[in-house]
Amino acid sequence: MTTTKEQAVADIQRLAALTDHGNVSRSTYRDQGKFSTWEIDSLFGNFTEFKRQAGIMLTRHQSQLQGQVAKFTSLDDMRKLNIDRADYGNKYEKPTGKRFQTVMVATDIHDKEVDRFWLRVFIDTAARLQPDIIVLGGDLFDLPEFGKYPVDPRSWDVVGRMQFVHNNVLAPLREVCPDAQMDLIEGNHEYRLLRHLAEATPALRAVLSDLHSMTVGGLLGLDKYEVRYVARGDLGVWTKGDMNKQIARNYEVYFNTLLVDHFPSGIKKGLSGFNGHHHKFEATSFYSHLRGPSMWMQLGSGHHLGAEYCDGEMWNMGFAISHIDTENNRVAMNYVPISDFAEVGGKFYMREDSER
Repeated sequence: MTTTKEQAVADIQRLAALTDHGNVSRSTYRDQGKFSTWEIDSLFGNFTEFKRQAGIMLTRHQSQLQGQVAKFTSLDDMRKLNIDRADYGNKYEKPTGKRFQTVMVATDIHDKEVDRFWLRVFIDTAARLQPDIIVLGGDLFDLPEFGKYPVDPRSWDVVGRMQFVHNNVLAPLREVCPDAQMDLIEGNHEYRLLRHLAEATPALRAVLSDLHSMTVGGLLGLDKYEVRYVARGDLGVWTKGDMNKQIARNYEVYFNTLLVDHFPSGIKKGLSGFNGHHHKFEATSFYSHLRGPSMWMQLGSGHHLGAEYCDGEMWNMGFAISHIDTENNRVAMNYVPISDFAEVGGKFYMREDSER
C-alpha cells in the first residue's frame, strides 16, 4: 500500500497532540512515527516541509509575516524613548538676552578615554570665560561595551564610565559655570547607548542595577546637572546607514548664526559652525548666501591619543570658543589646540606628569 500525504500528516498531528508544546522533532518521529524517513522525504522533500504542511510549524510566508511583526514590535519601546529624548530639547535653556554671546564647543570626550590635561584646560577655561553656552557636540560617552569592537564582558565597566562623566565632566562644569546653558548633542555613541536601553540588553541590566534608572535623564545626568539634550533622530531604524542618517539630524543652530553638528555633513546647511566625530582638526572656508564669507571647523577631540583600536596618534585634541554678535548675525570662531601645552586667552597650561 502506498503512503499518502494525508496519512503522513495525520500521523505527525497525532504525535504533536501528545506533546505539551505541540511540536515533534525529527528524532521523535523516527522513534514513534509510522512512516520511514525515506517515505517522508519522498512525499515532502524534507522533514521541515513535512511539519509545515501538517500545520505544526509556520509556513515560509507565515514565518516571514511573524518576523515582520516582531521587527516592528521591537521598535515600539525605541519610539517611546524618542519622546523622552525629545522632551529634553526644550529643558534647561538659560537665555541671557545679551547681544554678544560666548559659546564653548567640545566634542568626542569619550568618558574615561578623555585626555586628563585636555579636561583640565577645558574646565579651567570655562571657569575663567564664563560662557553663555557650553556645547558638548556628541560622544561625551564612549561605552565600548555597546560598540562595534568586541569587548570581554568580564572587563565591562558600564557604570564606572557613566559615573566618570557625571563626576568628572558634568559636575565640575556645572560647579564652575552655574548659570551657563549646557547642551549635549547626541552623537553616535549616545544613540547606540539608548538603543541598548530600549532593548534592555544584558549590559544595560548591569547599568540599571547600579544606577537605578531607566530614564534618559538619569543615565546621562541631564536632570542632575541641568543639561539640555538635542536628539531629533529616530531610534527605530534597522540599518547602519539609516542610523547615521538619523544621527545627522542631531544638530543645533545658535542665534541663527552658528551651527554645531556631530557629523561633517553639517557644513551643507550653509552656516558657520563645528563638527566632531573624526577627532582631527580641519578648517574650511566657504561662501554662504545668508551670511557671506563663512567658516566650518572640524574639531579635534578630547579623547587621548593612545587609542586602543584606532590610529590615535594621527588625531588632534582641542576645543573651540566662539563669540556671536546676535544683532548682526556674525561670529568669531577660535580653535584651541591641546598638546603638551596650551594657551587660552593669554594663560599658559603645561601638561603634568600625572596627565601623561
